[in-house]
Amino acid sequence: MAAVNSQNYKPLVYPSKTLARAERSLICSPFKLALVVTMTNQSISLGAIAMDNGIQHGYTKKPLSELACDQALGWLIEVGILRREVDGQGITDSFRLTPLGYQLVEKFSNQELPTPTLGDRLADFITRWFRLPF
Repeated sequence: MAAVNSQNYKPLVYPSKTLARAERSLICSPFKLALVVTMTNQSISLGAIAMDNGIQHGYTKKPLSELACDQALGWLIEVGILRREVDGQGITDSFRLTPLGYQLVEKFSNQELPTPTLGDRLADFITRWFRLPF
């Protein structure tokens, strides 16, 4: 198996609309930047994010039920920021970043996520709830 030459590594290039939607979805999510920063090094299980664990680890803005947490993480999967972790037995309850997620972490490094505007929340709501199912 050939070794990867990291000097020739080129990051994936995403359309500006994809980047804007992903950024808006992340800042409108109930999660803090600490969650995605931690995901740069390891996968994180749903149990570590839901309920009071999310507050204790600094991952969430408020306690989330497992269902609410799973739905919010599912939306970040749909916009391409996260993916579910897979092991030898199949899909697990853990999550990791995608290349798009790494680009967002790099963009927001050394700062907190911006506070979403009313326009951001409205655009995220429209995109999330009125999307086509394919």
